[in-house]
Amino acid sequence: MKSRNLRLVIGVLISAVFIWLALRGLHLPDVWVSLRSADYIWLIPSIAVYFLAVWARTWRWDYLLRPMKQIPLRRLFPVVVIGYMGNNVYPFRAGELLRAFVLRQQEDVSMSSSLATIVVERVFDGLVMLLFVFVALPFAPLPSDTIRMVVIGGSVVFLGALLVFFAVAAVPQRFMTLTEWFANRLLPERFRVPIIDFAARFIVGLAALRSGRGLVMIFLTSVVIWLLETVKYWFVMHAFDFSVSFFALMLMNGVVNLATTLPSAPGYIGTFDGPGIAVLTLYGVDAAIATAYTLTLHAALWLPITLLGIYYMVRIQMTWADIGRAVDAGRDDGGDGVAMETDTPNDAGIPEHEVTH
Repeated sequence: MKSRNLRLVIGVLISAVFIWLALRGLHLPDVWVSLRSADYIWLIPSIAVYFLAVWARTWRWDYLLRPMKQIPLRRLFPVVVIGYMGNNVYPFRAGELLRAFVLRQQEDVSMSSSLATIVVERVFDGLVMLLFVFVALPFAPLPSDTIRMVVIGGSVVFLGALLVFFAVAAVPQRFMTLTEWFANRLLPERFRVPIIDFAARFIVGLAALRSGRGLVMIFLTSVVIWLLETVKYWFVMHAFDFSVSFFALMLMNGVVNLATTLPSAPGYIGTFDGPGIAVLTLYGVDAAIATAYTLTLHAALWLPITLLGIYYMVRIQMTWADIGRAVDAGRDDGGDGVAMETDTPNDAGIPEHEVTH
């Protein structure tokens, strides 16, 4: 079985488990009643707030990209939207590769460097999700074992990744020396130059982490982004016959987005819905209403940005076949062999001959 198909099968199986856990014992006609009685006018402000959050994401990415290239937000916003559309229609967050690929095609920025900035985004997103969980836990009726698993597991992953990035950004030359030693002694000859080149370009993408001001800006912007997303949860809640605190919605937001880091079917089917329903039922929300709300919220998060992403994709004359090739090539070689070559500005302190072919 091809690796692409294997990844899809694994994701579908994980999604199926989450869906089964969420729907077992549920009376589906009650869910339909809740969906029919919802006041969908509340989706309008929720979608508006969501796109405000997407604009904030665009600004954050622009901040991370500035050491490489200054790109106007109006040109960067469509790239971000296409990337999130890709996350919604391809498994394993393949939209992140797509975003880096489109940026390379449109703005001539190295995929390896832009992928580093995207990974930094994801680490800060994970840290903010953990912060939301910490803030909301004192108000949450959750078992202590569940709390411990979420906090310890998430903290190890995201704090560990952040520390590694800090170290690499602080001493890039030492990291490159270690990479060259590893590549020259342990890898076949045909892999050595690509690995060393990828590492050098990746370091360039971490340039924003070298200043305290940069760290504060990225963190605060991440907090604003996820607070705006929680406001979207709050607006959608008003469409249904239940009410929980903003802290409860912060916890739901944190838990479902940590869960969606797991492999799943395209669109985070199951990994978003199952944990979301579980959190609300722990707060005493009727299971049918919690299910109707979570499904509606998921659709309101998925559909608008997917449609806008398709619009931007058509506008730049990109086909679905192009996207598939970009994603596969990005997974195979780090992306810098997918399209035209580019000379990335050397802000990493690496000798020039090591960052270009």
